[in-house]
Amino acid sequence: MKRYTPQRQFHYTPAVLARKEKKVPTPTKKQLAVKERKRAKKAKKSIYDNEKMTLADAINVLRAVEVAHPNATYELVVKTEMGKGTTIPKGRFNLPRETKAQTKDRILVFAEGRQAEEAKKAGADIVGGLELVEGIINGRHQATMFLCSRSLIRGITPKLGRVLGPRGLMPSERRGTVTDDIAGFIRRLKGTSEWKGDKEGTIRQPIAKMHFPVSDVVKNVRYFLTVVKRATGNIRDPQAEANKKDTSQKPVQAITRVLLSSQQGPSIQIADA
Repeated sequence: MKRYTPQRQFHYTPAVLARKEKKVPTPTKKQLAVKERKRAKKAKKSIYDNEKMTLADAINVLRAVEVAHPNATYELVVKTEMGKGTTIPKGRFNLPRETKAQTKDRILVFAEGRQAEEAKKAGADIVGGLELVEGIINGRHQATMFLCSRSLIRGITPKLGRVLGPRGLMPSERRGTVTDDIAGFIRRLKGTSEWKGDKEGTIRQPIAKMHFPVSDVVKNVRYFLTVVKRATGNIRDPQAEANKKDTSQKPVQAITRVLLSSQQGPSIQIADA
């Protein structure tokens, strides 16, 4: 007699049907925060963290290093984050105590009629209408500052956008160089200098002389940092808020490091910047 051997159908057995895939639990926000804190503790600390000094202490250290060079210059370095689409920070300033004689801007103004006459009286070097465009393109008219009235900006943009835009000289309403108060803008420019960051967002500025009193150096540093913070959105500009037409708000460009140095001295990170 042939013996029957029962076969087990695995795909129909209760053991297989009872199997369930284990779901990976989704961590909560609190658990993720705890995990991130643990990871931050294990991460290596920046070598700059131990080099931070207050502004007053940094000035005293550099004065001691440069004791034989009273005409040496303090240099302030401000490093900012340059994210995708971030514009290079730039602006104008007038230090409480200047470190050197200021260079005069050569100003070209696009204006007609009464605005042109007012621009000439205010001290503009070149004043005219659309006839100046070709001279700028071929290099006959040279200037370090370009201003334009609101009525002429549409006429110059198609031809000069590609010429002045890459150089950061194209008039724009956002920078205030497209305005109907051209004479007032020129008067405000007098006695000011321009600062500008590089492609990495680093701003380097001679800020004071070594023989200046400590109080004057501190005033210059504090003033310039305030100007940079306003330009990068870290401090709101009261003039922009007062202008109701300016409803756009610039994105904040974070300041990652502020350093003070001199020719012979070290570069010291400022803790209370």
